[in-house]
Amino acid sequence: MTPQSAQPVALVDLLDRLLAEGVVLVGDLTISVADIDLVQVSLRALVTSLLPEGAPGGP
Repeated sequence: MTPQSAQPVALVDLLDRLLAEGVVLVGDLTISVADIDLVQVSLRALVTSLLPEGAPGGP
């Protein structure tokens, strides 16, 4: 039996698994001039599928 890290994973399979479980994206952006912060943006987003796998009308 080989470890899962040794098996290649297709990008589509990875995205399918991540969307089935849900993914939280977090990021911060700061724009500054001369060490003075002018704009600060914080992003927090939850990305997930709307229908559970196997639900009627789902993929």
